[in-house]
Amino acid sequence: MSDPRPVGVFDSGVGGVSVLREIRSLLPGEDLLYVADSGHAPYGEKSADFIIARSRAIAGHLLEQGAKALVIACNTATAAAATELRAQWPDLPIIGMEPAVKPAAAATRSGVVGVLATVGTLHSAQFAALLDHFGRGVKVVTRPGVGLVECVERGELDSPATRDLLAHHLEPLLSAGADVVVLGCTHYVFLRRLVEDIVGPDVRVIDTGAAVAQQLRRRLGSLLSDATTGAARFWASGDNAVVSRTIGMLWRADMPVEVSPLHV
Repeated sequence: MSDPRPVGVFDSGVGGVSVLREIRSLLPGEDLLYVADSGHAPYGEKSADFIIARSRAIAGHLLEQGAKALVIACNTATAAAATELRAQWPDLPIIGMEPAVKPAAAATRSGVVGVLATVGTLHSAQFAALLDHFGRGVKVVTRPGVGLVECVERGELDSPATRDLLAHHLEPLLSAGADVVVLGCTHYVFLRRLVEDIVGPDVRVIDTGAAVAQQLRRRLGSLLSDATTGAARFWASGDNAVVSRTIGMLWRADMPVEVSPLHV
């Protein structure tokens, strides 16, 4: 048994392409659909009601395109909307994101873990539950990475301004003694090289993109495609020229990006 229908993936913007790349690497035969809601990025500054409404609309669009599963490639949208989406579509495999507090707590030697994430993620009940379950016995220092999503949306991955902003956000984590830094936003994964350069070789940097791809494979089971090469299709809200250029750079291919029917 196999299922040729595509997998739907969405994020507040282009950051979820980091997860999409992990899915493509692990499941090369799957057709992929991706929506970048860049016109409303970052979600971390939006209300829960707004994020739920956008997530429902985007999920509906992906299901209209035949998606057999959904990946919420956004920590903030997962925290705000995953429960509502699963309630609305109880038979649909829906895989979300969460900051890697558990593996970070297991990896720390100093007993201090730093988490760089959006305001929405850090203030969510989901994150509080992660700290309660897995953060005991370690000190978890958090920092909202204000402005970093916008840098990635513009494709500014290694500019001096991006590096300075990133160093500003990482400094409190390092000063607190963190020897593990969690990238709690899919956008931040594209800044990983800069992060590693700033924190140095003695600090481990963790994200959850590969784990999400593995969870998707487990959840699909018999729904996996038996194709050897899958296609990808992209939609975006916001400035299509800017988003297309950034997605092409991050996906490492010149892909056409369609204007989302949910543009406004």
